[in-house]
Amino acid sequence: MNNSKEYVSPKDLLSLIEDFVSKSSGLKITRESETEIIIFQKLDSKEIKLDDKNLSDVIFRKDPSEKDFIQINMTDGEKILLTDQLVGFKPQPVVNLDVSKLPRVVTTLDLFAVLDALEEAVVEPGADSESLKNIFNSILLGGEKVGFDLTSEKTWLKRIPTLTTKVVS
Repeated sequence: MNNSKEYVSPKDLLSLIEDFVSKSSGLKITRESETEIIIFQKLDSKEIKLDDKNLSDVIFRKDPSEKDFIQINMTDGEKILLTDQLVGFKPQPVVNLDVSKLPRVVTTLDLFAVLDALEEAVVEPGADSESLKNIFNSILLGGEKVGFDLTSEKTWLKRIPTLTTKVVS
């Protein structure tokens, strides 16, 4: 539904989101109150809270494979995408990273993939771990900006040994 043609109340927008999520296989929804919902991702147990006062539009779309997803536009200009499995969001700019080289939409699961690449970079000669750290931070900041609590993920980088402690064989 696109609000440019007709007025849709914030409660109606929440109902549209609830309806979509109820038909998904990887997302679960909880109604916190009359104005708030929580969307839970089954794949990584992450959740995001949406308040109807922050919603400006819900747009139904299809990806190139003809799978349904919805775009949720927020009043602050942020957007999230809901697919059958995940919540997508934009990575955020960080110093020394060209975000135009990253996918336009990322998910919290991408943090795991980048972390795996970082762990491999620790033992690979010539690997660019700084770029991987910047990508990780870009995804982390994007997730936090749209409302994910990624406090525990912030500590992940501290657990990776530095490149100076590479295993010597």
